[in-house]
Parts: sequence; structure tokens; C-alpha cells
Amino acid sequence: MASFNQAAKTEETDFEDRVIHINRCAKVVKGGRRFSFSAIVVVGDKKGQLGLGLGKASEVPEAIKKAQKLAKKNLIKVPLDGNTIPHQIMGHFGASLVLMKPAPEGTGVIASSVVRAILEVAGIKNILTKSLRRDNPHNVVKATLDGLKNLRSFEDIAKGRGKTLSEMLQ
Repeated sequence: MASFNQAAKTEETDFEDRVIHINRCAKVVKGGRRFSFSAIVVVGDKKGQLGLGLGKASEVPEAIKKAQKLAKKNLIKVPLDGNTIPHQIMGHFGASLVLMKPAPEGTGVIASSVVRAILEVAGIKNILTKSLRRDNPHNVVKATLDGLKNLRSFEDIAKGRGKTLSEMLQ
């Protein structure tokens, strides 16, 4: 039993998590107000794996733990080109649009706080982004993930066209 718990701990330490947003909700009842909390958490290994979770509970730490657990279940792989993304992409969800452009070495992460948290845990160090239209944290997070999901590496594009990578780059 001890070896199983130890293995689970080493697996969890590979991931870094960031709390993006905590929302407080109030329900009015006969005796007053009942508060509940929702938390948006993103986890990543800084090597291209990324997950998003939304947890709801009556206490903030419980909501964060639920969100972390859900985020680790919903991992996606993001193709990276060094420390940036392979090509320009626009992600959208609801009324939010997030434009992401690859940037040369030394640029850093130029992004809003919500988008920055996602990109940093994914391992992206040089990128230019612009959050367009609406800035609701839920929609901006999902729009950013939509854009990252739709990224394709040059190897995948060449394989889809039935060519080698050298033929594509000529």
C-alpha cells in the first residue's frame, strides 16, 4: 500500500497547477445567505501537457482540490516548436476570441493574466497573444484551450499531405 501512495505522489509532483479564478456565489435562504465557491484551475507539466478543471464546493480549498483532480483527468497534448507554438492560431469559445502568434526567443509571454497562466504551465515561453471581444475568465480559458487543441506540428501537416518534412520546408 505504501508503494502505491509513493508512486501517486511522484506522478503528481510532475504537474504544476495555477488557480485562475475563484468565484463566490450566494443563495438567499430563510436564515440568510449561503455562499458557495467555484474555482478554475489549470495544470501542466511545462512540456506540452495541459489540463483544465472547474470545481465547485462550499469552501475554497475544497473547490480548488476538486478542480485540480478534474484538470488532471482532462489532459491534452500541445505541440511545441521549441519554446513557442508552431503557427498562428485563433481560439474561440462563446463570445471570447484569443489570438496567439509564435514569437522569437527572448520575447516572453505577452498575454493577459488568465491566458498567461495557461501558457506558462504548458511550457510556452515566447508568444504574443491578444484576447478579443469578451473577457469572462471561463470563456477566455476555454477559448485559449480551443486554440491550443487546434495547433498542428509541421510533422503532422507533412504526414497528412504524404510528404516529408524537408519537402514541406522547400
